Amino acid sequence: MNIEPLLIRAPRGLASRIRLFVYRLLGMRQGSRNRMEGGGRCRRVKKIELGSHNAFTQGCWLWPNDNDAAGVRIRIGSGNYFNRNLMIDACNRIEIGNENMFGPDVYITDGDHSFGEGISPKGAAMRAGTVRIGNQCWIGAKAVILKDVELGDGCVVGAGAVVTKSFPAGSVIAGVPAKLLKRAAETA
Repeated sequence: MNIEPLLIRAPRGLASRIRLFVYRLLGMRQGSRNRMEGGGRCRRVKKIELGSHNAFTQGCWLWPNDNDAAGVRIRIGSGNYFNRNLMIDACNRIEIGNENMFGPDVYITDGDHSFGEGISPKGAAMRAGTVRIGNQCWIGAKAVILKDVELGDGCVVGAGAVVTKSFPAGSVIAGVPAKLLKRAAETA
């Protein structure tokens, strides 16, 4: 008899269900059968909307901005997998579709700081935009997706890429800044 599920998986599953139940009580809109392992954090949960069957592993952060603007800032579809240490940092709006895979240490943000001569980094105003990630995308480890980026369905983002502009469906991109390597149709 394999007792691993009883000793390791069952307590984590219970903790995940409790965490998501508390977030639901605090106002997070969520579908069914999501999993959120420990070590991560959510704030302003009323600004987060989850579909169903999403898995967030250890150390994932969902971080909507603190201001009181109305509406959802982070909207995540269904069937997504988020590997450890992911951060979704939303000043305005980040939308993620369905059935995507995110590698470890991915950072997604829809804002950046203004800067200029005589402006302290601490006092620089935030410039907010949007990020939209389509369906069935694969985002490699340590990728960074910056504001005003839209990735069409089926995009592949290479490990360590810094995505600063939008790409159409089926794009395979990598580099700093990320550039188009090929279209998915070219790999068949």
